[in-house]
Amino acid sequence: MHPNDPSQISRRKVLTAGASLGCAWVLLRGTGEAGGVLLQAKGGTKMPFTQPPLPYALNALVPYLSEEQMQFHYGRHHAAYFRNLNALVEGKPEAEMTLREVVKRSSGSVFNNAGQAWNHTFYWHCMSPSGGGEPKGELAAAIERDFGSFQQFRKAFSDAAVTLFGSGWAWLAADADGRLSIMALSNADTPLRYDKEPILTIDVWEHAYYIDYRNERGRFVEGFWTVVNWDFALARYKQRNQPEW
Repeated sequence: MHPNDPSQISRRKVLTAGASLGCAWVLLRGTGEAGGVLLQAKGGTKMPFTQPPLPYALNALVPYLSEEQMQFHYGRHHAAYFRNLNALVEGKPEAEMTLREVVKRSSGSVFNNAGQAWNHTFYWHCMSPSGGGEPKGELAAAIERDFGSFQQFRKAFSDAAVTLFGSGWAWLAADADGRLSIMALSNADTPLRYDKEPILTIDVWEHAYYIDYRNERGRFVEGFWTVVNWDFALARYKQRNQPEW
């Protein structure tokens, strides 16, 4: 059994916990370019891990995601994972690791918060105000090879996201040889735990969409395709064996 087998983790209640948490966080300088934000810096004695800024304004994804939705999701939920993680690792060896290392090597509450901190930061870069359309270059060729066509991939990815029971993430992931697969993983789970490199993801925890879409996850997933940042996904695919994330 995998140490973080999704079937063994109970569903986390959403919205209520995050809404009760404060909004204070320390920002790490980032970039909105396709290369993304490096999550490799080791922390100091007080705040080992810091929440990177969004690569766009809170209202940049309107009408897909409202500013209010982003304020709650980024400003409360994502910030809380970083704050919780810092409290959990204070004075421990994990405080000297990169966030990626913590995700791959930890378990329990440390993993849950580290995974969610990492996953969300990656997710923000999977979207762009100028996104949408279809992939290009090596990634487009790999999708056609492994799924038959872009349309077949899009349907399979959407189905995985919509039908995932409870909370979690739908991922497009690549192995070292560049072979692609879709992974529907519960809670904080990530392809990093299965020796695969994340290429693209969508968050299907209810806190990701409930303000704008209520319980209509399918409509939320359908809208995702209008903002997908294919430049970022292509960069991740090219760098899968020497990841910057």
